Amino acid sequence: MVVRGKKYESANTKVDPSARYELEEAVALVKEMSFAKFDESVDAAIRLNVNPRHADQMVRGAVSLPNGTGKTTRVLVFAKGEAAKAAEAAGADFVGTDELIERINDGWTGWDVTVATPDLMGQVGRLGRLLGPRGLMPSPKAGTVTFEVGEIVEKLKAGRLEFRVDKAGIVHIPVGRSSFSVEELSENLETIIERLARMKPASAKLPYFKTIAISATMSPSVKLDTSFGREML
Repeated sequence: MVVRGKKYESANTKVDPSARYELEEAVALVKEMSFAKFDESVDAAIRLNVNPRHADQMVRGAVSLPNGTGKTTRVLVFAKGEAAKAAEAAGADFVGTDELIERINDGWTGWDVTVATPDLMGQVGRLGRLLGPRGLMPSPKAGTVTFEVGEIVEKLKAGRLEFRVDKAGIVHIPVGRSSFSVEELSENLETIIERLARMKPASAKLPYFKTIAISATMSPSVKLDTSFGREML
């Protein structure tokens, strides 16, 4: 049996577990329940009516949040020559080839997103067994395999997020921080839902958005009315 602290239990009394809240009402409630002494991450868990075991129902992509994530994204870029210079100029945290591959083979994973130019994917692909399980492999579908490394690095630094549905059909994605305003968090979440709506597989059954819940790091979750997601389909 899970034992919760007094602050969590106090926050939990503010949520009606049977209710499905409107977007801004849910966001305001999450902010109200945030009790930690640090700036908590606000995250969304979006259950889609898809079967990820079918290739045509694997929802994976990227989204740029209009108000950022409130978190500094550490970007590693596999590039050389002019592409490497462009990555550095755009603010990439780590840029290189062989020396980075050696560090990764030694167990280093001190970054958040990987970008690679197509000509280096032969080398980077051999790191798949290390980076794949951690969600750190660059992907053409997510736009992180490209010669336009400067452009993608700038977007990643500005709040661009990669996402993919997990085995249970859920997309877990950060929305922002508890210090964000209700309007900023709501706009970020709307952007995420709109992006997922545009990516609805043709073979996915309705309702596409089964459940949408948001929560702060230390607080209970709040379930949203999914009707605003249906309106975007």
